[in-house]
Amino acid sequence: AFAAATGVMPLDMPESVLVRFKGKLQPGITLRDLVHAIPYYAIQQGLLTVEKKGKKNIFSGRILEIEGLNDLTVEQAFELSDASAERSAAGCTIKLPEQAIAEYLKSNITLLRWMIGEGYGDPRTLERRAQAMETWLAKPELLEADKDAEYAAVIEIDLADVKEPVLCAPNDPDDARLLSSVQGRKIDEVFIGSCMTNIGHFRAAGKLLDKVKGGIPTRLWLAPPTKMDAHQLTEEGYYGIYGKAGARMEMPGLSLI
Repeated sequence: AFAAATGVMPLDMPESVLVRFKGKLQPGITLRDLVHAIPYYAIQQGLLTVEKKGKKNIFSGRILEIEGLNDLTVEQAFELSDASAERSAAGCTIKLPEQAIAEYLKSNITLLRWMIGEGYGDPRTLERRAQAMETWLAKPELLEADKDAEYAAVIEIDLADVKEPVLCAPNDPDDARLLSSVQGRKIDEVFIGSCMTNIGHFRAAGKLLDKVKGGIPTRLWLAPPTKMDAHQLTEEGYYGIYGKAGARMEMPGLSLI
């Protein structure tokens, strides 16, 4: 109504927090460790606190801008940016090289054309999407931060220093800790699921559980993020492995315990 009455629409842009990675990923360190490294380093700099009383969270309501991870695929970038919700951020951007975007779009064009051939959905809509991607590929252009951009805070993370897994204590994704600091503690329950997982995580879990003789000593819940993933895991025999290990299977979906 305001825009209709005045002909303009003011937009207040939130401040940004820059997270700049540098160096090479160390052996054994996963993308999830990088997700947890962000709050861990913020805690070290006094930009984030775990205590609820007088809590400080530099990310809350701000845009999380990430750069320095040029080897990520678009799918990995999505997983990393999706974790901005755990930081209570208003949004997230990740700087990727043009080639990574192009490879992702080319695979999507192939998929869309296959879907058209299979009679899936509205072929005109799918074709318009494919053509829009081809238009971008013909003249690629990516948004970048201004060289003199100002940030509410800048967090530098040297990947050479991330030498061990970074975990989060139960019930608080801000409570990031190094594995060595909680080593030896008894684990009662394990949950694998939510939108932060993909089918690869469940395959990896299945391969580990397949090596277990007898039941596992913890209570394990598994909830694949989609019905499609659950069907594929069943076809590949992983649900049988989960059952033998004593895991509890939950309905597929973006579950969180």
